[in-house]
Amino acid sequence: MRRTVYTEDHDAFRDVARTFVDRHVMDRMEEFAADHALARDVWLEAGKQGLLGLEVPERFGGGGADDWRFAAVLSEELARASIACASMLSIHFDICAPYLVELTTEEQKARWLPGFCTGELVTAIAMTEPGGGSDLAALRTTAVRDGDEWVINGSKTFITNGRTADLVIVACRTDPDASSSRGISLIVVPKDTPGFAPGRMLEKVGQHEADTAELSFSDCRVPVDNLIGEEGRGFVHMMERLPQERVGAAVQNLSHARWILEETIAYAKEREAFGQPIGRFQHNAFLLAELVTRAEVTQAFVDQCIAAHAEGQLTSVDAAKAKWWTADVQNEILDACVQLHGGYGFMAEYRAARAWADARVTRIWAGSNEIMKLLISRDLGF
Repeated sequence: MRRTVYTEDHDAFRDVARTFVDRHVMDRMEEFAADHALARDVWLEAGKQGLLGLEVPERFGGGGADDWRFAAVLSEELARASIACASMLSIHFDICAPYLVELTTEEQKARWLPGFCTGELVTAIAMTEPGGGSDLAALRTTAVRDGDEWVINGSKTFITNGRTADLVIVACRTDPDASSSRGISLIVVPKDTPGFAPGRMLEKVGQHEADTAELSFSDCRVPVDNLIGEEGRGFVHMMERLPQERVGAAVQNLSHARWILEETIAYAKEREAFGQPIGRFQHNAFLLAELVTRAEVTQAFVDQCIAAHAEGQLTSVDAAKAKWWTADVQNEILDACVQLHGGYGFMAEYRAARAWADARVTRIWAGSNEIMKLLISRDLGF
C-alpha cells in the first residue's frame, strides 16, 4: 500500500539518507561490532551531510527543520542497516536534540550545538539506573550544589553511546527531600570531567555494534550553568519528551522488521527444498502473506502517529501504543523470518539471525511494553 505521510521533500531527503547508509554504514557492520561502537568518522560524515542537527536552528549549524518527519525518514533508513545503528545515531539527533534545543540558554546553545551538528560532540542521555529500570522517579544519582558547582555522585546503566559520548545529559536528584518524581534535574556532563568515568562496555545478546555502557560519577564537579531546563523539573522535562522517543522507536522497530521481511521473501523465492522454492509451500506462502499484511496494517497506524507528532498532536498514550505494538510485531516477524531460513536462520552471518537477536530488547527499552500497557490502561480509567 502506498504511504502518504511523506512529501517530495522527504523523498529527496531519503535519497541523501540512503546514500549515507550505503556508503558509510552497511559495509562496515563487522568493524562496528568488533569495536562495539560506530567509528568517529561516521559521526563526522553524518555531520557533513547535515543529518545530525535536523531540528537545530540554522544559526548554530543545524538544518532548522520544523518537521519531525525528516527524523523519521532518517531513522527508517538507518534501521535498514541495523536497529543498533538507528538507536545510536537517533539517541543523538532525535532524543538528545530536543533537550539541547528546547531547554538551554543562548549561551549553552552556542557552547554545545555547533559541535553537536558536526559530530564533534556526540551525545547520550543517562536516565536508567541499576536499581530503577523503567521507574525513572526512583533514581538515586544525586547532584548537590557547592558554590558555583554541582557535585554528582551515583551510577547509570544501559546507556547508549555511553563510552562514545562527549556530552551526557544526566538525570540527577537535586532535592533529596522532595517526593519521588520531584526534585530531579538535568545536568550536562562533559566526558573529560574529573570524577566521571564511563564504566565497562556491556556485552549484550544482540546489537554488538552498539556502544552500551555503565557510567559512574564520584564527586564529579560541573559548573552550575550546566543545568538545563528548570531545577527540580527534570522528571517533567523527561516525561514531555518521552513520546518522541517512543514514536521514534516505533518507526525503527517496524522499518527494521520490514527490511528483513523483504529479504526473507526474496530468500523464499530462491531457496529450494523438495524440488521447489520454499515459498511455494502453502504454509510458507500463507505465513508470508500474514506477515506482510501485519506489517502494512501496523505501518498505517505508525504513519498516523508520525503525522500527528509532526503536527504536535501525538498523545503520550498513542505513542505508548505505537511503541509496544511495533515491538511485538517486529519480534513476531523476525522470529518467523528466522524459521523460514531454516538452519541458516540461526547462523550469525545471516542478517535475519542478527536482526532477530538485535530486536529482542525493543520490548524492554524506551519503557517496557508492560509499562506502555499500564499507561494505556490508566487512560481507560483503570
